[in-house]
Amino acid sequence: MKYVFTDDYLTGIASVDAQHSKLFDLTNECYELVMESAADDKYDKIVAILEELADYAATHFAHEEAYAERVGDPHRFSHRALHLRFMKKVGEIDLEKVDENQQEYLLNILDFLARWLFDHIKGRDCKLPHPNAVQ
Repeated sequence: MKYVFTDDYLTGIASVDAQHSKLFDLTNECYELVMESAADDKYDKIVAILEELADYAATHFAHEEAYAERVGDPHRFSHRALHLRFMKKVGEIDLEKVDENQQEYLLNILDFLARWLFDHIKGRDCKLPHPNAVQ
């Protein structure tokens, strides 16, 4: 089942919502790769997805953190720590181990991303102050 960017993931901040939609797209790329034949060698595709995910997440997090700073979000420092933890987790993926058991690692990556989308966006990002609340 693909991951759908529904209204309950909307923060009310257009640029953040557009970036979150792209994170859903990347998660769905991972899902599609999981659904491909397990017999296929997926290593190059896995590496490409991980690289795009790390690059895009870094850009998104920088944008979101700049917004939080601009609006004086009182939770911006703990929010940034969660972003750093995400980047650390993605950066610590051992590509040699991924190559040894591609399908298992893909499932682990997909699980991590799905939990992140649900927990972080709904639990944290949806609590960002809205532009109309900025004074």
